Amino acid sequence: IVVEGKYDRIKLSSIIDGVIIETDGFGIFKNKEKQRLLRKLAEKKGLLILTDSDSAGFVIRNFITSIVPNEYITNAYIPDIFGKEKRKESASKEGKLGVEGVSSEVIVKALANVGVGCVYTENKDRKIVTTIDLYDDGLNGTADSKINRLKLLKYLDLPQRLSTKGLVEIINTLMTYDEYKFAVEKSREVEL
Repeated sequence: IVVEGKYDRIKLSSIIDGVIIETDGFGIFKNKEKQRLLRKLAEKKGLLILTDSDSAGFVIRNFITSIVPNEYITNAYIPDIFGKEKRKESASKEGKLGVEGVSSEVIVKALANVGVGCVYTENKDRKIVTTIDLYDDGLNGTADSKINRLKLLKYLDLPQRLSTKGLVEIINTLMTYDEYKFAVEKSREVEL
């Protein structure tokens, strides 16, 4: 799911269990790494865009739909609800609540309106990549982990600033455990 900012991600993470990517507002326009990540995720799993219902939210949504083929996108919309987010001193310019400000019920309904709401569980036999795997493969918590991690990120064409948690989520979304192990081996040959 693609949202505008960290407070939207925080709100959504209390409702869903899935990969949530922030656009950093208008920062997505210049962030080529994040654009590539969105295209890659879209081709593998599809994107669900959930931006605010104000004009800025629609500008961001339209930009994403211009860089990702339409067949990979599902758009979910929150209704125009006027008010002020709790953490802000005043209402937004248009006076509408964003994703962070609406109730969980409104978000669940917006997702249900586009067919998202069923429970999906992965094959329990599927081996997933964990932070322990990153440690074992020298990508986290070891002397050369920073260099090894940068090589893997470059090999996978992923943003360099992914957190450990974000990297694990993206790897488990994009590939199998065996594909991850292969990528780790191949990334050792990458030059920085």
